[in-house]
Amino acid sequence: MLVTCTHRTAPPLLAWHFRSHSHSHRRELRGSPLPSRLPPLSLRCFRGSHPPEAVATMAAAAVGEMVWVRILEEGVFRFDASEDARVAAGPSLSFAESARREVQRAGGDCPSVLPACEVAGNVQKVVIKLPSGTSLYGTGEASGPLERTGKRVFTWNTDAWGYGPGTTSLYQSHPWVLAVLPDGRAFGVLADTTRRCEIDLRQECTVKFSAPSAYPVITFGPFNSPDEVMTSLSHAIGTVAMPPKWSLGYHQCRWSYDSSEKVLQVVRTFREKGIPCDVVWMDIDYMDGFRCFTFDSKRFPDPKSMVNDLHSIGCKSIWMLDPGIKKENGYFVYDSGSKNDVWIKKEDDSPFIGEVWPGDCVFPDFTCERTRTWWASLVKDFVSNGVDGIWNDMNEPAVFKTTTKTMPESNIHRGDEDIGGVQNHSYYHNAYGMLMARSTYEGMAMSSTDKRPFVLTRAGFIGSQRYAATWTGDNLSNWDHMHMSLPMVLQLGLSGQPLSGPDIGGFAGNATPKLFGRWMGVGALFPFSRGHSETGSIDHEPWSFGEECEEVCRLALLRRYRLLPHIYMLFYLSHKKGTPVAAPLFFADSQDPELRKIETSFLLGPLLICASTVPTKGAHECVHKLPKGAWSPFDFGDSHPDLPVMYLQGGAILPVGLPIKHVGEASLEDDLSLLVSLDENGKAEGVLFEDAGDGYGFTQGNYLLTYYVAEVHSSVVSVKVLKTEGSWKRPKRNLNISILLGGGAMISSHGVDGEEVHLTMPSQSEVSSLVATSELELKRRLEMIRPIPDIDEPSGQEGAELSKIPVDLKSGDWLLKVVPWIGGRIISMTHLPTDSQWLHSRIEINGYEEYSGTEYRRYAEQSGEEESICLEGDIGGGLVLQRHISILQHNAKIVQIDSSIQARSVGAGSGGFSRLVCLRVHPTFTLLHPTEVVVAFTAINGSKQEISPESGEVTFEGDLRPNGEWMLVDKCAGLSLVNRFEISQVSKCSVHWGTGDLNMELWSEERPVSEATPLRICHQYELRQTS
Repeated sequence: MLVTCTHRTAPPLLAWHFRSHSHSHRRELRGSPLPSRLPPLSLRCFRGSHPPEAVATMAAAAVGEMVWVRILEEGVFRFDASEDARVAAGPSLSFAESARREVQRAGGDCPSVLPACEVAGNVQKVVIKLPSGTSLYGTGEASGPLERTGKRVFTWNTDAWGYGPGTTSLYQSHPWVLAVLPDGRAFGVLADTTRRCEIDLRQECTVKFSAPSAYPVITFGPFNSPDEVMTSLSHAIGTVAMPPKWSLGYHQCRWSYDSSEKVLQVVRTFREKGIPCDVVWMDIDYMDGFRCFTFDSKRFPDPKSMVNDLHSIGCKSIWMLDPGIKKENGYFVYDSGSKNDVWIKKEDDSPFIGEVWPGDCVFPDFTCERTRTWWASLVKDFVSNGVDGIWNDMNEPAVFKTTTKTMPESNIHRGDEDIGGVQNHSYYHNAYGMLMARSTYEGMAMSSTDKRPFVLTRAGFIGSQRYAATWTGDNLSNWDHMHMSLPMVLQLGLSGQPLSGPDIGGFAGNATPKLFGRWMGVGALFPFSRGHSETGSIDHEPWSFGEECEEVCRLALLRRYRLLPHIYMLFYLSHKKGTPVAAPLFFADSQDPELRKIETSFLLGPLLICASTVPTKGAHECVHKLPKGAWSPFDFGDSHPDLPVMYLQGGAILPVGLPIKHVGEASLEDDLSLLVSLDENGKAEGVLFEDAGDGYGFTQGNYLLTYYVAEVHSSVVSVKVLKTEGSWKRPKRNLNISILLGGGAMISSHGVDGEEVHLTMPSQSEVSSLVATSELELKRRLEMIRPIPDIDEPSGQEGAELSKIPVDLKSGDWLLKVVPWIGGRIISMTHLPTDSQWLHSRIEINGYEEYSGTEYRRYAEQSGEEESICLEGDIGGGLVLQRHISILQHNAKIVQIDSSIQARSVGAGSGGFSRLVCLRVHPTFTLLHPTEVVVAFTAINGSKQEISPESGEVTFEGDLRPNGEWMLVDKCAGLSLVNRFEISQVSKCSVHWGTGDLNMELWSEERPVSEATPLRICHQYELRQTS
C-alpha cells in the first residue's frame, strides 16, 4: 500500500535516458515513520530449509507489516518478515555482490510502498497493494501477454518443450515484478529467494509472492520512470556483460548440422547469396556419443581446421555443452570429475545418476567453487580448439524419464558458504543453470584475456545476464508463438536480461514461407537474433522457403547490420546503466495508459519498430499507436509488406553503418550515416560508441564515445560533434547526413566526420511536396513487390487445402482452441476464472484427440456458433469420426465433447456392419505441479482410488472403473479437473503418467458399427476448487 511519510524527500539524482544525457530530477518518496535501524546482520549456513528456531519464529508471526532497512541507494529497501527471519534468510544469489544486500545505508528516506507478510508454517506470503490503474510487468521468462495482470507464474526452471501461453514455469526464474503506476512512475519488487516461488498477479494492482523459508523482499522506488527502476535494479543484480560485437550479428543454428562439410556448406551459401551471417552453431551431434568436450571422429575429425575455414570467411562458431556427463570409466571428463569429487550427491552420499542424451549421467555440483574451477579448466582447454562461444543447454537441469523432468529435490549440493552452504536440490534448483553459465563464462575468460566470452544459457536465474545471453526455449513454428516472442523478449529485458531472442521461425514443427519471412523481419531486430529448428523438421535456412522469402530475409538482415552501430551502442548503455536494449512502447511515455499493453511494437532506444503478427496483414497495413511527439517513418529503400515499419523519435540522431555481410567486413574508416529527426524545437541529439568490438580495452578508456547534436538556425540545420569521451582518435571517414521530413521524405548532405555539416531546410510547401511524393513512391513500391506466397503448409503436407486458422470456442468459464485440419485436435483448454491451462500440446501432437484405427486427421468445420463446433473426418472403410464440442449454454462451467464413430457407406456384402473398431478418447493434460497431483475417484465397487505419478500406467476395467466420474487433482493449486462420462459407453479407463503430463483415456468397447449402432462416448469437463 502507499502511505504518507514525514521524512524529507530525496535529493536530486542523475538519470540515464535513451539519448544518453543526464538531467536532475526529484524522486517523490512518501511513507510513515517506521523502525529503520536494526542490529548488525549475521549469516548462518544450514542444511535444508532453515534452522528449527527460525521455523518456530516464522510460524508464530502474525499477518502484518514487515521490518525494513535501507540498502544500496536512495529509494531501495529490504523487507523481512521479522528480525529473526532476516537472520535466517540465506545469502543472495541474485545480487552481483551478495554482501551488499546485508549492508544498511544511512539516509532519511523511507518506503512509500509497504508489503504485508503472512507466515503459515514454513511458507512466507508477501502481499503488495498498489494504486488502481497500476500495470504489472516482469516475471522474467514468461509466456503469454506483456501486461501480466491476471497471470500467475511459478519460478521453477523446467524443460518446457512446446510450451504455450498458459505455461506457468519455463526455463528461467525471475521472482521480480515491475509496476507502472497510474501517474507513470514505476516501482519494482524482488522476492530474493532461489526456491520455488509463486508470483500471483491475478488480483488487479496486487503483487503476491509465496515461497518456503524466510526470504527478503527488495523494493525499488517508486521512481519517476521505468528505466530508472531498471537502472536501480542493475545496481543490485548487475548489468549484462558487454558482448563481443560479432555476437550481435545473425546466428544460424539447427539440431543438427551433422558434419564439418555440412556446416561449411551452410555458411558458404550465406556468403554466395549475400545474406548476412556471423555465427554458425553446433548442437549435440558434433560430440562423440553425446559426451561433452569430445568430437565425433568421423563427422568432425578436425574441428580446429573447420573453425579456421569458418574464420577465413568471417564466421564464428558456437558449440553446445550440457551438464549431464556420461557415467563411463575411461571417459576423461567422468574420471577427472570423480577424482575431484564434483558430482551432485543423493541423500546416501552416492553420486546421483540420471538419464540424459548419453544415457546414464552424473551432474557437476556448480554450487561448489571446486567444481566451478574444474569445469572452467575443461572449458579453457575446449576453447583451444578454436571455439568462439559456448551454448549451455539442458541445464535446468533436465533429466529424462522422470515425471518432474529434473532430479529429486532431496539431492544434496555441497554449496559454498557464501551462497548458501550445504542444501538440498530444492534450494539450488533455480540457480543451477546460472551457476553453470558462470563456470562456463569463467572458463572462457581464462582462455583469453583479449576476447569477451560469449555464453548462451537455456536455464537461468535473475542475475544470469552477468554471464550469459538467453533464448526463449523450444518454441513452436506457428503464428501464436511468433506473436508471443515479442512480449517474451521484452519481459526478459524488463527483468534484467537484455540479451535475448527466440528461435526465429520456431524450433518445433515446420514453418511456412510467410511465417518464416515475417518472423525473420522482426527477429532480425531483436537484441539476440538466431534461427534454430529441431531435427526432423524441414530445412529452416533463409533460402529454404522460396525466392520471395529469401529476399525478405536478406533485406531484414541487411537492415540489422546497418543498425549495428546503434544496437552496439544500446548494449554499451545497458552494460553501463542496466537499461533494456529492446523496451516496450510505454517506455517512451509511461503516463499514457494506451501504450501499456501494446505487444507488436517495441523501442530500440529512440528507434520504434512496428511489426505485424497477423498472417493476412503486413505491418504497413496495420494501425500503429505512436507515443506523443514527433515520430518520422523511414527505411533504407527496403520497405516490404513482410517487414516491420520503422520510426525515429523527434529529437534523435541515429547512427547507421554500411550493409555488410558480417561484422568483420566493417572498418572504422567506413562511411558513417546519421539520420536526424528534429523535435518541435528544431533540435536533435544522438550518441555513438566505438571500440575494438572485443576485449576489454574499453574499460581502460580505449574507445570513442561521440555525442552528435543538430539544431536549426534560420532554416539551416547544423550537425556537429558536441563532445567526445575516450582515448581513441576520430577515424578519417565520410559523414552522410539525412534530415527526416516525415512520410519517408528526407534531404541529405555529405561532409567529414568531426566537422560541422550544414543543410538548408526546404520551405513548408516544399516539405509538403516532398512528403507527398515520398508517400506515393512508397505506395507504388509496395504494390509492385512480390509478397511471400500465402502457403499454409510446406508442399507435400496433407490437408494443405484446409483453413489453418485455429477456431476459438469461448463462453462462460472456458476458452478452447481447436485446429480442424489435424484430427480436429483441441490444443488449448483454458479455464478463465483461474487462468489455468489444462492441455499439454502443440498443433502436431498431444492435446485432446480420439484414436480410431487408421484415422485420417483431416477434418472440416461443419458449424461454428460461438459456443459449439462440429467436426467430422473420414477414417476409411465407409466410417466417419464425428465430434461435437460445446460449452453448455445452460451451464457455461462445463465443456462437453460428444464423439462417435458412424457408418456412412458400409458395403452391402458386409451386412451393413463395419470392421471391428474402438473409440479411444485421448487427452494429454499438463501438470503444473508434477509432484503434487493425483487422479482420484470412487470405483463402481465403492472403493476409493488415488493414483499418483509413481504408479506409471494403470488401466481400470469392470467394477474397478470410475463410477461415472474421475478427476485430476492439483493439490498445490487447489484445483480439480473433473471428467464425467456415461458408464455404459466406457469399457475401460487408462491413466498414463508422462514427463510433466498425464493421459486420462476413455475406451469404448471394440465392435463393428452400422448406421443404426454407432460407437459413442459423450463426456464432460468441469473445474472445481478444492481445499
